[in-house]
Amino acid sequence: MRAKGIHHPMAVRRKVSFCEAIYDGHAAVEGVEGLLIQKAGDVYSVWDRGKIPVLADPECEAKHVIRPDVIVDAILAKKNMGTSMTDAPLVIALGPGFEAGRDAHFVVETNRGHYLGRLVDTGSAEPDTGIPGPVQGITFDRVLRAPADGLWESKIDIGNPVRKADIIGSVAGTPAKALIDGVLRGMIRPGITVKTGDKIGDIDPRGKKEYCYSISEKALAIGGGVLEGILRFFRN
Repeated sequence: MRAKGIHHPMAVRRKVSFCEAIYDGHAAVEGVEGLLIQKAGDVYSVWDRGKIPVLADPECEAKHVIRPDVIVDAILAKKNMGTSMTDAPLVIALGPGFEAGRDAHFVVETNRGHYLGRLVDTGSAEPDTGIPGPVQGITFDRVLRAPADGLWESKIDIGNPVRKADIIGSVAGTPAKALIDGVLRGMIRPGITVKTGDKIGDIDPRGKKEYCYSISEKALAIGGGVLEGILRFFRN
């Protein structure tokens, strides 16, 4: 799966992301372990151990070594950052910015709603709305954003309950405050340099701590769309 690897990933829901292996050498998501590797050729030994290899590979050079049957562009940059249908026998792209039949063989819808997870074989996914998906009717206020440019600092852990107006952390001395009550479901790793307005956290008003450590319904639907594309393409 292609996820435009970087050396300092900024995943908010990092408790359910293998990208944490970039920092710690390993990461587990619902009992499945990912291990950091240093070169593409190391994937085989990790696969043999039943684990997920994680490689920081900004230009996706690994495809020349592994020669995968399937590449999934899961960058979610809302635009094509260089993916081509010629990258692999099957190329699947997630979300807006791609056209099925031109940039990828299939596109998977990532916008919440009736078509979430649907496989698109002609045309594009719905355009980016810029509006976070509602949770109990709350959209913008559940998202924590950087209040300034600088280094993000926080001593609060994912899974902790928070109240409206609580200080979650700070950037260059400027506090970032919760806008609602709930549970801190996600937060980028402290020590990362951010810009004003960057998404740095996610508060879940449902207040269920277990949701912080399990894959969301949105991610499951999108993953199901990817699997459908693979099965459809290779069914013969």
